[in-house]
Amino acid sequence: MNKKNIGAIAVILIIVIATGTYYGALMHRQLDYGSELETLLDTKFNEYCENKQGLEEGNIAMKISSPKGDYFVSVGSDQTITENTHYRIASVTKTFTAAAILLLNQEGLLQIDDKITDVIPNKDITYIPETTDYNIPYKEEITIKQLIGHTAGVFDVTNSPIPENTSAPYSGMIYIDYIKELEPEHTFSFDELVGVVASNQLSYFRPGTSYHYSNTGYSMLATIIERVSGLSYAEFIEQYLLEPNGLSDTTIPVSGTDKTLPSPYAEGYAWIDREMLEVTLDNMSPHVAEGNIISTLNNINKWISLLYSGEAGLNKDTIEIMTTPLTEENQGYGLGTTIVEGLGYGHNGAHLGYLNIAMTDPETGVTVTIFAPIDFDNLGDEINFLYNLGREAKRTLGYN
Repeated sequence: MNKKNIGAIAVILIIVIATGTYYGALMHRQLDYGSELETLLDTKFNEYCENKQGLEEGNIAMKISSPKGDYFVSVGSDQTITENTHYRIASVTKTFTAAAILLLNQEGLLQIDDKITDVIPNKDITYIPETTDYNIPYKEEITIKQLIGHTAGVFDVTNSPIPENTSAPYSGMIYIDYIKELEPEHTFSFDELVGVVASNQLSYFRPGTSYHYSNTGYSMLATIIERVSGLSYAEFIEQYLLEPNGLSDTTIPVSGTDKTLPSPYAEGYAWIDREMLEVTLDNMSPHVAEGNIISTLNNINKWISLLYSGEAGLNKDTIEIMTTPLTEENQGYGLGTTIVEGLGYGHNGAHLGYLNIAMTDPETGVTVTIFAPIDFDNLGDEINFLYNLGREAKRTLGYN
């Protein structure tokens, strides 16, 4: 072998070694990201919980997808949580309902700027039934878009007590709590929930004049989805959003007897009367379309990423509508979409025993989904904790 060949081989060996060293360092760095994220999660969760009297152990899990790789980390010793563990996504459900309405709008089957009393395009029925159950205040002024963006002023019977000056037997109480105490497995209907608003003539404000979060407004959106599509709410979501996007671990309970979660699932815990209690089983029928969906970190991370990148069925123009705030006063909410600085678009969710956020930043391609099967007694602090944790996780990966 001559010197020229020996030199060539030496150069090739140097390149191979250098390349191997580079990719080895890169792989090591990717592995370090997972370790760093786990340390971050463990440290921050312990710091947050250390002053929560009554909590000795807890769990929290996070799934991140990014151009640098996908990562799942979970800490805690109460129960094993994986990215395929089922949990209640609570108000993250609203991203599905809003997407369903906007898909119908995109296909020309409804117009979001229509009044809810208008006739559905190419049909001979109105968006909401012409019955006493839907004879709510200002109904002739409310648009579909205002319902999606919580600017319709619709009274929320799942979160607000019925005023004490009403003559209803549930006066001074939250309606769904009153009914569930009498009949724990009662299956609530959209007509029933909206009917409480109508029979008591309740409203927060005139449509379009302010912002007030309203789950009952989303019950009305579910009614509209059903009347426009001819399918039940669950059937529409399954056929047009779940199945096309491969979300096979996402389910939609609607019956008052359907209280559990698919296996494997996380048990939920809540701080009640100065004691941490298990609250896994629950009647979710009053929350259909606004908070009833069950899913996994893997499915929700995928859904949020696809949705806001315009790959879940809604085109880019529709996503722009979805992510545009309706009011100058509230720049943090679009149409079924929470807008969070440093995290992007998505939603938060809280149901007794279950907290979660699902946020994506289309500019960086980073999606952060965090879930904790536990809640204390200060929802604002808890959700902000998850937001801050998400921001720090992004910074750990090198994104601002």
